[in-house]
Amino acid sequence: MPLVDREDGLLRAAFAISLHDRPQDDFAVVESTIGQLAAAVRQRAQSGTPQAVQAHLHDVLFDVVGFCGNVEDYYDPANSYVGEVLRLRRGIPISLVLVYKAVARQLGIMVHGINAPGHFLAGVELQEYADQRSPCLTYVDPFYGGALLNEHEVFERIEKATGQKVRLAEPVLTKATHRQWLGRMLNNLQAVFASKGRERDLHAMQELQQLLS
Repeated sequence: MPLVDREDGLLRAAFAISLHDRPQDDFAVVESTIGQLAAAVRQRAQSGTPQAVQAHLHDVLFDVVGFCGNVEDYYDPANSYVGEVLRLRRGIPISLVLVYKAVARQLGIMVHGINAPGHFLAGVELQEYADQRSPCLTYVDPFYGGALLNEHEVFERIEKATGQKVRLAEPVLTKATHRQWLGRMLNNLQAVFASKGRERDLHAMQELQQLLS
């Protein structure tokens, strides 16, 4: 299996994208920071149930550390660079979901990227009862402080982000593959670099996207 498709490959691939603009960044620092955040959650979650772990995950990431969306400078390319997101605790939806997933993964919680139009979200698998056959999927918005959303609230956020009405029957809450996730990150950066007239950086992102396909 190619590295990008492995569960541990997404974070590495996303970090590799940032090296174009941040060649001095060190993936070991990223790994260490993710590990420290996970350790802080473990210290708090005494019962160890998935629900307790997720609750303390939110306490640590959003209340204590203060991860949130960069609403002041949304189109700063640094919002897409995992090292900068971890350092500044600010990002855009897709990069914040990446951090959320990376920490949750170390805690045994499965998180999917939800490839919703206009606003990327996290889909968290939690098994509420021992006799439950399959985990239920809950939606989390790390951009807005880790808000827990039901499906109706998710559609409202999509409509707000896109300015278009969404029919409940539309398949807009699909799980993103790693390649789709990275492709969307690269699309975001291409749009930012194009708007800023950074043609060399734009072409670099286009080349990375060709390698991804």
